[in-house]
Amino acid sequence: MNDPTKTIAVHQGASAEDILRWAADRYGSRVALATSFGAEDQVLIDMWTGIFPKARLFTLDTGRLFPETHETMQRTMDRYKVAIEVFAPDPAEVSALVREKGPDLFYASRENRLACCEVRKAHPLKKALAGLDAWICGLRREQSVTRAGVRPAARDEGNGLIKIAPLHDWTEARVWEYLRRNNVPFNPLHEKGFPSIGCRPCTRAVEPGADPRSGRWWWEEAERRECGLHQREQRGETHE
Repeated sequence: MNDPTKTIAVHQGASAEDILRWAADRYGSRVALATSFGAEDQVLIDMWTGIFPKARLFTLDTGRLFPETHETMQRTMDRYKVAIEVFAPDPAEVSALVREKGPDLFYASRENRLACCEVRKAHPLKKALAGLDAWICGLRREQSVTRAGVRPAARDEGNGLIKIAPLHDWTEARVWEYLRRNNVPFNPLHEKGFPSIGCRPCTRAVEPGADPRSGRWWWEEAERRECGLHQREQRGETHE
């Protein structure tokens, strides 16, 4: 099998749909879309299921999600008639972590928070990506300072495959225009001041106009607010 990281060119000015078609043509069954049922992911599910009906979709259920997130998952499955693979953390790992440091360890230190994200997110992601050549996610440059360098397709060296971000250059306004124009289901928490939604203990509502990611791990410095899934610098050979 060819090394999937050798050539990852995306044509200049490619639309999100173009990037998804390119991903489907290049990787076929060896690419999957990761969703946490946020606004961007809902845009991608709407596009992806139309372009590649047999596409694989997966989500990470950390065990600490909002009920509204599960509700959005159900509505999405009902709307698009798709199966969504769920990857959860190893109960033994969670038990050991909680036994040693407590259920809300993440508030005590960044080291503890990253340890929790590693067990509840990074390890399940490794399982989800096994056997794939590429994965699709909803990253946008505008989301935060940690994502300003997001490319449409780049080497994900931490996971040994290609990470594809079709909405890399979209604005938040464009995301919402798409959702409403296409009547796409979205997490009701977005209308309650939650622009970015993760685990319940680590996410809070923010004031209108605030940094969209400022409600995630708000007790840490802004430039360090990533969970480990996307914190590595992307290096790609893409054409934009």
